[in-house]
Formats: sequence, C-alpha cells, structure tokens
Amino acid sequence: MCNSNVKSAGVAQIDGRPVLQPAGNRVAPPEGARPLKKSLHKSLSMPASFDNNAAAAAARPAPENTRAAAAASLLPPATPASVTARATKAAAVAAEKSRVKARKPGAVLPVVTFAALEAFEPAGSIAAAQREHAAQAQAQRKMRIAHYGRTASFSRVEGRVGATAAEPVPASPTGNDEKRCSFITPYSDPLYVAYHDEEWGVPVHDDELLFEMLTLSGVQVGADWTSILKKRHVYREAFSGFNVDAVAKYTEKQMALLSTDFGLDLGTVRGTVNNACRILEVRRDFGSLDKYVWAFVNNKPLSPGYKYSRKIPVKTSKSESISKDMVRRGFRFVGPTVIHSFMQAVGLTNDHLVSCPRHRACSTSAAAAGRAN
Repeated sequence: MCNSNVKSAGVAQIDGRPVLQPAGNRVAPPEGARPLKKSLHKSLSMPASFDNNAAAAAARPAPENTRAAAAASLLPPATPASVTARATKAAAVAAEKSRVKARKPGAVLPVVTFAALEAFEPAGSIAAAQREHAAQAQAQRKMRIAHYGRTASFSRVEGRVGATAAEPVPASPTGNDEKRCSFITPYSDPLYVAYHDEEWGVPVHDDELLFEMLTLSGVQVGADWTSILKKRHVYREAFSGFNVDAVAKYTEKQMALLSTDFGLDLGTVRGTVNNACRILEVRRDFGSLDKYVWAFVNNKPLSPGYKYSRKIPVKTSKSESISKDMVRRGFRFVGPTVIHSFMQAVGLTNDHLVSCPRHRACSTSAAAAGRAN
C-alpha cells in the first residue's frame, strides 16, 4: 500500500541519480561539490589548504626556472668551492653550445680532452686528482715510446732524479769511442770493459787459462762478470794460479782452510779440486785440455754473426753436447749455460756483435792461430 505522502513526494537527484523521496526531505547539494572519488584523491594527495587555482597551476607544465629552483632545493647547501665549480661548468657548457650552434654543416665536432673536463671539477677533488694521475701516466708512456730502441745508458741518464740535458756523459775508460757490443755502456765498469776489449772471445789454448775460465764461468752463475773479475786475484791465489797438478793434490783440510781464509764457498772449492782431477784424466786421454775442448768445434771458432744482443742465446746445441760429455766424465758445475759462457770466454764461439770492432779482431786472431797450427 502506498502512502499519500509518498505519492506527493518529488524526485530528487543525489550524486546524479534520481531518488524518490518526500519533497520536504530534499536537500540541495553543496555548491561546487565533486564526486567522492575525486574528493578522496584530493584529500590524500594535497593539503587541505590547496585551492583549485593552485591545483590548476600545478597541472600545467612548470617553466624551466621553476624546475631549476625545485632541483636546487634538493641539493645540499652550496659552498664557495662548489659554487665556483658550477659556475665554471655552466660557462663551459654555454660556450660549447654556442660553438655547436655556430658550427657550419660538415664541420668536425670538437674533441673533449682531460684538460676541458678538469675545468668542471673543483681544485683538490678526487676526480681532479685522478685526472692528474692519468695525465702523468700518459706522459710517462709517451716518454717510454720516444726512448724505445735507445741504449740503456741513455734511459738511465734521463730517468735519474735531477739529471739535466747538459749533464756530461762519462767518457770511455779506454778512450776508444768505437761502437762496442750493446751490453757495454759508458757506465760499465772499466775492468769489465777491459775484459771485453782484451780477453772475451779471444781463442785460448793454454790449459791453465782454460781451467781458470771454466772455474770463473761456474762461479759466475747468479752473479755478474764485474763482481767475479774483481775477485779474480782471490781465486788465482786460492787455487795456486790454477795450476792443475797442484790443485788436484789439495786435501780436505786444505780445502776447508781455503774456504775460511779466502771467504769462498766450500762446495765451490771442492768442485774446483774435482775438476782439476778430471782434467788430469782428460790429459791422459787427449794429451791436453786444449785438444779436448777444441775438438768439439773442429779447431775452428764458431761465428754466429749476431746483430743484436737480445739474439745471443744463453745456451746452444753445441754447449749442450759438450756439457753432456763433461758430466759423463765427472766434471762439476758444467751445465749447458755455464759451458756456453765458457765457450764465449775462451773464443770457442765469437759472440761479439758484427758491429763491434772486436768481432773482426777475434776472427783475425782465430784465423792466424789456425794457420800456425
């Protein structure tokens, strides 16, 4: 059953929908009301005091200066150094943009270098220190490339602290300015230079000298020829001038005294005495140590003709064959490397560089000795 009041009621709209209700209960919607969904969104995302005009202004794209101000508000407080760096960077970027705009079609773009990037960083920053380190490394690399192929003595002069271009280079100890083997430099010891100019590579046929060079080549392993040559007189005195017969008779007590008095390794002393005994056996079989060692090269020195020091090997197939035979006979300290050094010292092989004047001199002396025999 319908009520008369209901029949007389009007139709009202609530939130846009028609609703049947008494006319007296109709309430006009508030002016400017919005849907609930939008009102809720507004209350959650913005302050209550944010009016419609501010919302409309926020919906529009912000100008560039407004964006810059908002970004600047997020940065930490500026310091004098950072302000200067930003100003320098902004000026550099603006200048670069102006150059790009003024660039003609087809022109080459400018290359950004470390020097240009350094202007963007304040002095004393980590980035500036890294760029300075990279620049120094690049300069050192260019210097090494520029000096590639030069002698070791030149590199040492340039690399020394406080060295100047006007610093004089030491003169040759012997007064001979000819181009020797490249391992002889102006800073080589005069004793080593004299050994190179007078003994190294010269054919040797004396048993005592062969015995001496075999001993020195053995003790030279792990050291350098300069230090061995400086102690050469000590070895000569300790081993009776390398007299094979006298050294072969050394007793164990004498060897211990030699080691103590001359500061020599006891193993070296015993090995030298053992080699003297083996040389006596070689003399019985071949007549002399000279005939034994020169038979391996058919009494003619080898002449490889090296042009560069780096091409000179530490051992060869010939030194390996001699080493094997001497080890079989009981010699000590006669590895392939030691024997190759021994061959170079006594002239069994002429390993002077072809550009060295000693190469021709040693070849001439070897030819003269061959004709005499």
